[in-house]
Amino acid sequence: MEKFEEAIHQDLYSYLLSLKEIDERLPECPDIEEKWEQILKAYLPDGIKEFNNYPTASLGWMMYIGMAIASFWDTEWSIYSRIEDLYAYLRDKRGFDNMDEYIREEILLLNGEAYTDLEKLTGECASRVYNLFCHQPVEAGTKEAFNAYVSCLHQLYLAGAAVQLKRMGYHMTKM
Repeated sequence: MEKFEEAIHQDLYSYLLSLKEIDERLPECPDIEEKWEQILKAYLPDGIKEFNNYPTASLGWMMYIGMAIASFWDTEWSIYSRIEDLYAYLRDKRGFDNMDEYIREEILLLNGEAYTDLEKLTGECASRVYNLFCHQPVEAGTKEAFNAYVSCLHQLYLAGAAVQLKRMGYHMTKM
């Protein structure tokens, strides 16, 4: 599964770099990484439930979550880091189906073209990852399929955080 997750990483990296949505050197933010396990565990019941009918939403929402966590980290991390379930905090504002809109409007404070552009970007990233997932030689309902899904979510979470960190002015360069 490590090779698969690396393939997802490389695809998203190349795509987002070509659009200048990330820097060549990706950000390192241990605070955001540390929230991954907690967010994943909370997200899985909803994400899995939605995956069969809405696979790109199930995947793409995790990219939005990565962006929201990066935004929280930049603004009031001392407060947000203490919230026991950040995923539920995001989801429960408007429900799972409208979580993307809530994050774009209320957390990232986007409207107009920027709002629509981010929707398109996230949709394309989710579609790319779903395409990679569909080409994996795994049988639905197996442990391998579950692990592949988790790998997809992890890379989308990290990509979302990287995109948002760059948008907020954080740039990683070699010293």
